[in-house]
Amino acid sequence: MNVDSNSSFRAVAKTGVIYVTTEARRQGFGSDDDVWANLGQGMPETGNFPGAPKRLSEIPLLEGDLEYAPVQGINELRETVAAYYNRTYRKGQGSQYTAANVAICPGGRSSLTRVAAALGKINLGHFLPDYTAYEELLDLFRWFTPIPIALERDRGYTFTVDELRREILGRGLGAILASNPCNPTGKLVGGDDMLGWVEAARELDCALILDEFYSHYIWRPDVAAGGGMSSAAAYVKDVNRDPVVIIDGLTKNWRYPGFRVTWIVAPEATIEAVTSAGSFLDGGGCRPMQRAAIELLTEEYVSSESKAIRENFGLKRQKLLDGLRDLGFMVDVPPEGTFYVWASAEHLPAGLNRGMDFFKAALEKKVITVPGEFFDVDPGKRRSGRKSRFSNHLRFSFGPPMASIQLALERLKDVVHSY
Repeated sequence: MNVDSNSSFRAVAKTGVIYVTTEARRQGFGSDDDVWANLGQGMPETGNFPGAPKRLSEIPLLEGDLEYAPVQGINELRETVAAYYNRTYRKGQGSQYTAANVAICPGGRSSLTRVAAALGKINLGHFLPDYTAYEELLDLFRWFTPIPIALERDRGYTFTVDELRREILGRGLGAILASNPCNPTGKLVGGDDMLGWVEAARELDCALILDEFYSHYIWRPDVAAGGGMSSAAAYVKDVNRDPVVIIDGLTKNWRYPGFRVTWIVAPEATIEAVTSAGSFLDGGGCRPMQRAAIELLTEEYVSSESKAIRENFGLKRQKLLDGLRDLGFMVDVPPEGTFYVWASAEHLPAGLNRGMDFFKAALEKKVITVPGEFFDVDPGKRRSGRKSRFSNHLRFSFGPPMASIQLALERLKDVVHSY
């Protein structure tokens, strides 16, 4: 039976990256097609580059690997993740993470879905703009009510501690969901600002659910000078009392998106809840991949990999920033984190000055971008019919290799000149 004619199924919206790659495939794009320049991709380049540890190429199968792994993840990896956070962010602090504070999940969306499924009947604050996949996630579970919080471009998408407190108290928020650094704007809440966020969450009993998948891609000088990594884990006072939920994994910060190994770090009671949710949502991750992840979290490995990321991606960041500005794009704020540039096409010629129009024109030149309207997170389409505040914006990725970025900029120059 054709699903289109079956009223039992609803139409499920595509996330921004899936939409643009689907449209590109209609014109011949393939994941191994060197003819295309994919500035829409949400993953970093995964190959070897200068200064980075050698990439894993083989994973042996051991006795028991054909069996299910525990829903909460294998204990060795949970202990390793806890040790990584304690070593990197919590030296000298009395309260330390243990394996009981960690759940291993089969992918970032799985981590987010487990957390969402474990939330109670609360108001959940989320920001605009933010990660496109949040939209369907926030509409799927009906226990909580999504409350949008608009960030202003003329203020550089800044959100102060005082504003956070006002939103929590004024809207009765029980939790806040945010990517930090933010996908797509690259804005980072770090240092004293994040300390204030954690203190507010503790005092007002509002859970902070922080998607930290880009926390090793830090470009803000004051934070980068301290090692180029940032996490709310550094500001937690008591790991089992402070309502801070951290989601991260190998996907971006270790450049192993295909492993589908991620984790949730949170108070023990929260980990018990998300593990129960995982038992009916996804059943747990792959045992061999989890075991292989252990060696990637050693102090030596993390140090050399994160240093190589800063050096190699820093060059690509500057290349893409300069190139987009030369083309006439307006960058609201240079990315303080992530591997994205959030830019407005409003000053480009008519026919190119809207994100969707530019996306379509670039596609003709075999360059993929992501229109900004996909990041105007709108669960349930409650603002349906209204023009998005980000209809002139696009997100450009410097996740691909430098050669791909250079090729894309040359082609985009042709696009702009043709208008």
